[in-house]
Amino acid sequence: MKITIFGSGYVGLVTGACLADAGNDVMCVDIDFDKIELLNNGQVPIYEPGLEKLIATNREAGRISFTTDVDAGVAHGLFQFIAVGTPPDEDGSADLQYVLAVAKSIGERLNEYRIVIDKSTVPVGTADKVSMAIAAELEKRGVSYEFDVVSNPEFLKEGDAIGDFMKPDRIVVGTDNPRTAELLKSLYAPFNRNHDRMIVMDVRSAELTKYAANAMLATKISFMNELANIAERVGADIESVRQGIGSDSRIGYSFIYPGAGYGGSCFPKDVQALGRTAVQAGYDAELLNAVENVNLRQKSVLFEKVNKHFDGALRGKTIAVWGLSFKPNTDDMREAPSRVLMEALWAAGSNVQAYDPQAMEETARIYGPREDLTLCKSAESALQNADALVVVTEWKSFRSPDFDEIKKALTSPVIFDGRNIYEPDFIEQYGFTYYGIGRGSSVY
Repeated sequence: MKITIFGSGYVGLVTGACLADAGNDVMCVDIDFDKIELLNNGQVPIYEPGLEKLIATNREAGRISFTTDVDAGVAHGLFQFIAVGTPPDEDGSADLQYVLAVAKSIGERLNEYRIVIDKSTVPVGTADKVSMAIAAELEKRGVSYEFDVVSNPEFLKEGDAIGDFMKPDRIVVGTDNPRTAELLKSLYAPFNRNHDRMIVMDVRSAELTKYAANAMLATKISFMNELANIAERVGADIESVRQGIGSDSRIGYSFIYPGAGYGGSCFPKDVQALGRTAVQAGYDAELLNAVENVNLRQKSVLFEKVNKHFDGALRGKTIAVWGLSFKPNTDDMREAPSRVLMEALWAAGSNVQAYDPQAMEETARIYGPREDLTLCKSAESALQNADALVVVTEWKSFRSPDFDEIKKALTSPVIFDGRNIYEPDFIEQYGFTYYGIGRGSSVY
């Protein structure tokens, strides 16, 4: 099948590469000339495990191409995916300018039947706006061509996106046209073989499903962080509590790990956007507001622990930070808890020695040269002569370090574990002062 994908960011590239790998003819279109040139030179502008190799394999096979030519893109594919960004607007709602710009471009060039697929995470009612934008351009041209607009939200986890696409939990398709549903079923057939994972529903329900899924997961995280903060204050261990409630099949173990707060491009933006959608519909979504507020507060917890430990005397201190990306297996630092921590440490007069397996270039891009930031080449070098270690992201390489070497490198043996990857009793045997999240070692 011939497929066009507008937008060569995270969602567009993963979608394009996986569809090409199934044997389709995929054309990725982006107005960013530098990005397209990079891709045509065999480089990938984002880090996602396995993606660079998957794109290279399918480029060599002639199944995926990259261009800035919008005319060619509209002419190419029966399926026209819109996978551009929807950043939060000033009021927290999703900014649809890029989505609607693509819709306008399609309408300006459409000359035969096309299925326009909203892959971007968009508010309820966006498909109607896309349809109107295309129809308006056709009317300007004085022509009439049939087209359908479908909602097909992505459910990709950064760090495991290829696996999520190739072996999806579900494939949500929002359409009122049975013929279009059958065409989408054919498109996704290679990823839908063991049992039928496709769920067809009306367009608005599909649009809401994506926001509902992310808001539910964000709610679980904020709830566990709230419990962890209570556990610290009453002398309980949140890890024991987690196991106790996770064993209930109605609750389960997924997304009930307390930590330093959630980040990334999805959860913060989508919780805000869903809350804004509720307001626009005349409803005050109190729970969604609480989820966001708890998360914002949780991102400051690590700094508060560090500040309390040093009795507020952080000026001139050097803090080692392990983990800068918002989660492992990505270089994405959007809304990352590490940023809140480092910026608070700098404001208090501290220096930061940081290491992350993938996000060093992104950190340098965001902050530029700073005298109070040293980006280190290894986790071990970040420790040298630091006054404390703070673990912010739970990369596998941080899970079993040499604690004797850590103790030798630090000027004082203290570890702040923002993801509870270490056991307090074990760490304390090495002579460390240990602070986790909700592990009963309260600094309050």
